Amino acid sequence: MSTNERIKAVVRKEQRKQGAAVASLNGYRASARKVRVLANLVRGKYAKDACDILQVQVRRSAQILKKVLQSAIANAETKGFNLSRLFISEVCINSGPMMKRFMPVSKGRAVTIRKRSSHICFKLIEV
Repeated sequence: MSTNERIKAVVRKEQRKQGAAVASLNGYRASARKVRVLANLVRGKYAKDACDILQVQVRRSAQILKKVLQSAIANAETKGFNLSRLFISEVCINSGPMMKRFMPVSKGRAVTIRKRSSHICFKLIEV
């Protein structure tokens, strides 16, 4: 490893340490379409405001999103970020694996029921 590569590696390591606080949840049993409705409400807000928004929401996914957001806030606190200046830079809601179930219908046929899941990821930065 040359000196230049070593310097670049040290810089990357420092950026990773100071970069962003991330928290994720994989395989949450709700469709990504339903979770994205709430994610769009908090995208681009300060973390404290987003917690307040999710607190008053009635949907079932709101509590899970709030837990993942609080986990990201705790990760930011561990990294030494100022909690009052935390900003949600990225919210990713992707579809996860589907469980396929079959339901019998008329004329001896079967219909596939797709039980969907989603992956949730929050990325916080200090502004």
